Amino acid sequence: MNRIDRIFQDLRPPGNTAGGKALMPYITVGDPSIQTTGRMLSAVQDAGASICELGIPFSDPVADGPVIDASMTYALSHGATVEKIFEMVSSVRPSLSIGLVAMVSFSIVHRIGLSKFIGDAKDAGFDGFIFPDLALEESGPAREAAAKAGLILSMLIAPTTPDDRAVQIAKACTGFVYVVSRAGITGERAELPPELPDRLRHLRTVTDLPMTVGFGISSAEHVRQVVSVADAAIVGSGMMRRIAEARSQGEDQTVKMVGDYTRDLAAGLVPA
Repeated sequence: MNRIDRIFQDLRPPGNTAGGKALMPYITVGDPSIQTTGRMLSAVQDAGASICELGIPFSDPVADGPVIDASMTYALSHGATVEKIFEMVSSVRPSLSIGLVAMVSFSIVHRIGLSKFIGDAKDAGFDGFIFPDLALEESGPAREAAAKAGLILSMLIAPTTPDDRAVQIAKACTGFVYVVSRAGITGERAELPPELPDRLRHLRTVTDLPMTVGFGISSAEHVRQVVSVADAAIVGSGMMRRIAEARSQGEDQTVKMVGDYTRDLAAGLVPA
């Protein structure tokens, strides 16, 4: 069984329809360094994260706001490459039990070659992928290649996605369904959209996959609101903003901050 499937299965055991909930922090690999990212993975695991979404830096990020865009620019300017990222993941994977999902532009995958990229990612220790710029109509080969490798592939459902298309995307996902909580680019928000619960309820009628929600989540209270209707909360810009602020304090302090912030967020997994 894929590690992502097993994590959600363990959180939602037979006979328990509610089950536990998952925290999925996002980290841009290579900010402030690839070595530091490796240490951060241990920190988020120890602090209560179940899965970590690892952003592979790209020069033209898709749907990412200024915080994540800046983190990718920083990582690229400091030498982050796909090869180095895979080497780092391979070195830390034996010490980790959390799931690792690569958030990566499909243009990078296309440049390297679909079979090679998925094979190398599997060998490194990734459990699956999110290709934010891969259209459903063009996703067949990638979904087939990921399934053949035993890896999951999730696609994004935006608030602006029509219901019939959202259903098609949900059915095409494996591992989990990634539901974007609000329209626009990523970034922290003060509150979550009121229409989110209805969208999740509708999607649950067409798939048994866990529902994960991202975009705009940055506090324990946000996490608590999300997991009251979803299976996992994804936190990206809130994490990367804090990493940017901590860079000048050195690697040890940055890693500590990541652990502390993850621990704060994980408090939202428990009902108030």
